[in-house]
Amino acid sequence: MKRFIIAATLMLFAGWVHAADLGGKVLRIGSDTTYPPMEMVDEKTGEIIGFDVDLVDAICERINCVPQFVTTAWDGIFAALQQSEFDMVVSGVSITPERDKQMDFSDPYLVVSQAIMVRVDDEGMTLDGMKGAGRKLASQTGTTNAQLAEELVGRNNVALFDTFAAAVQALRNGDVDGLVIDGTSAAAYEQQFAGELVVGIRGLNSDPLGLVFREGDGMVDAFNTGLAQVKADGTLDKLVLKYWSE
Repeated sequence: MKRFIIAATLMLFAGWVHAADLGGKVLRIGSDTTYPPMEMVDEKTGEIIGFDVDLVDAICERINCVPQFVTTAWDGIFAALQQSEFDMVVSGVSITPERDKQMDFSDPYLVVSQAIMVRVDDEGMTLDGMKGAGRKLASQTGTTNAQLAEELVGRNNVALFDTFAAAVQALRNGDVDGLVIDGTSAAAYEQQFAGELVVGIRGLNSDPLGLVFREGDGMVDAFNTGLAQVKADGTLDKLVLKYWSE
């Protein structure tokens, strides 16, 4: 009996490894690369870099695939996936019930809380103050951040932009009073515009982030296996420290 159990265990392990081996497949990955530090373009080299890039690189090392990130606009990114322009989307995507009805997600790899960035002169602004004073908020079209902005101040007081970079510029210009954004990226913009912008309100809604696939895609299991490995061996924790050590 013991010999049977050992043999069965080895067969199960072999099957698990095979299921998680994508055979060196090259994956075309759509990403809105205007969202530091999740994904961005290195101005010096032109390469796409960031937390999501490092994470997928680490997973692909374990499940034998070759990621090729491709810059694309956020608006239409999921439609492009459905039309097979990409093999998957990796772009700091929040897992929501609505999206999950149309696409498949990996297991969550990060949970982020939303925040409101303001100009330094408004650093003491409270959430009630933001709601009551008829303030105008900005965010990116089609994001859970935009949904939260509308819940807070109403659609008429929300300005939506194609990219967060454009929304940040609107805040700097004084066109809006605050920017609803994931806290992970708010920290990056706070550092980039130190002395000008600050994360004024933290700890709003929390979103789990996932890797996105077409519905029924068999790669989901392989990526979940690889993701479990980078979680277990400490790689994911090291990446979090690399990008959010302060």
